[in-house]
Amino acid sequence: MPDVQWSPVSPVAHGLRTGKRGAAITPAGVMLREVTGFELWLCMARRGRGPALQQAASALFGVAPPASPAIVQAKDASLIWSGPDQFLILTPPAFASRDTEFRNALKDAAAITDLSHARVLLHLSGSKCRNMLAKVCSLDLHPAEFPPGAAAATSLDHTNAVLWRDRVGAADSFNLLIFATFAETLCGALIDAAAEYGIQVEP
Repeated sequence: MPDVQWSPVSPVAHGLRTGKRGAAITPAGVMLREVTGFELWLCMARRGRGPALQQAASALFGVAPPASPAIVQAKDASLIWSGPDQFLILTPPAFASRDTEFRNALKDAAAITDLSHARVLLHLSGSKCRNMLAKVCSLDLHPAEFPPGAAAATSLDHTNAVLWRDRVGAADSFNLLIFATFAETLCGALIDAAAEYGIQVEP
């Protein structure tokens, strides 16, 4: 029997090659990069168990999970609102072994689903980042309406996504969690939307 070895490849490896695209503007108006090496779980309250989930998650993470569209930073995880009585748990890869801990602590109040290999995480920044997103997203992303730390479950170019604005750093700095199966198509749409501003795809 042949010895078969698999090398993991990002879903956007072909469509998101490093380099500059679009207008020859320096610096580029948009910077785009894939973020790798993370673990992700979806936590959804069981029917009628929303308050119990809030209590159990607060005890587990030391902070209350977001009850409205926002991101909450715990010591070793980001808790991202993704709908009523549900949130995403985003951690560095070193905490992958916490899967059992999460399930044991929250199982009576919530269903836990590992989405680590089903989502692609993109980071967007730059002076024209918001202009670019306005072409593919119907949300008002002005800081007055979508401030640092705000999050939303929305659609980008007809593709479901979870979008949040960084709490710190550049004023226009966003993160996108998207389905891995649609990631390459959406990256193409983002690059096209940013072409007039110049876009730098970072390693």
